[in-house]
Amino acid sequence: MATVSLLNVTVRNNPAPFDAPYEFEITFECLEPLQKDLEWKLTYVGSATSSEHDQELDSLLVGPIPVGVNKFVFEADPPNTARIPATEIIGVTVILLTCSYDEREFVRVGYYVNNEYMDEQLAEEPPVKPVIEKVRRNILAEKPRVTRFAIKWDSDESAPAEFPPEQPDVDAQDDDGATYGADEEEEEEEEAEAEVVEGEGAAKAQVETAVEVEGEGVNGKEEDEESEAGSEDIEEESEDDEEEELEEEEGEGEGEAEGDQEMEVDEAEPKENGTLKQQQHQPDVMVH
Repeated sequence: MATVSLLNVTVRNNPAPFDAPYEFEITFECLEPLQKDLEWKLTYVGSATSSEHDQELDSLLVGPIPVGVNKFVFEADPPNTARIPATEIIGVTVILLTCSYDEREFVRVGYYVNNEYMDEQLAEEPPVKPVIEKVRRNILAEKPRVTRFAIKWDSDESAPAEFPPEQPDVDAQDDDGATYGADEEEEEEEEAEAEVVEGEGAAKAQVETAVEVEGEGVNGKEEDEESEAGSEDIEEESEDDEEEELEEEEGEGEGEAEGDQEMEVDEAEPKENGTLKQQQHQPDVMVH
C-alpha cells in the first residue's frame, strides 16, 4: 500500500478566463512520517502532436508531512501563449497534475480543457490570431484520469515487486554461464540419437519388406509360368484330340462312302440285265 494516497482534487475557479491562474484544492492522506517533501507540478500540454510545446506552469514542495489527512490549495500561473502554436490555442487540450516523492512520481491526474470564445461571432468566425482576452477555458473536472505508480518510499520494505532485491555477493559466485542449459543440451542429444536409431530401424524394416515383396513377385512369376505351361499342354492335348477326332471322322466318312458304293454296286449288279439297266440307257417315250 502507498504511503501517500490522493483522496480528492477540486478545481476552484472553473470555468475561468484563459489567462486566469489555476487553483486546485488537494486532499491526501499520509500513513507514516516522511523524511522528504512532496513535490506537486502542473503541466499544460500546448500541442497534441508534439511534446515540445508542453509547459510546466508551476511546482510546489509540501512538507514536512504529518501523519493523517492533509489539505492545501495549489495555485499555478496560466500558460505562455507565445510558446503555443496559434492553431492549438482554440480547442481541446490537456493539463496534468502530478506528485512525486524523492523524484519518483507516484500519482498523475489528467484533465481535458476546452478553450473557446465567449463571443458567438468570434466562435463562428475565429480570427487568424487568437484574441486571448475573449477566450474562456473550461476544465472537465468531473472526468479526471487518475494514474497511480508503485514506488519505493523511505524503507526498502516499501519497494514494489518490480524493484529487484540487492545481491551484494552475486559477483563473488561462480559464473554458471558455461553450465547453463547443459542438461537441456544432453537431453536434446539423447533425443536426436534415439531418432536416428528409430530411423535406421524403420529403414531396415522397409528394406526387408521390399525384399519380401520381390521374393513374392519371383515365386508368383514361376507359378504363372507353370500355370502357362500347363495351359499349353492342355491346349496341345486338345488340339491333338481334335486332330484325332477329325481323322477318325474322315476315316468313318470314307468308310461309309465306300460302303455306300459297295452297296450300290451290289444292288446294281443283279439288275444289269433287267429293267433297271434298260431304263438307264433308253430315253423316255412320249405317247401321242
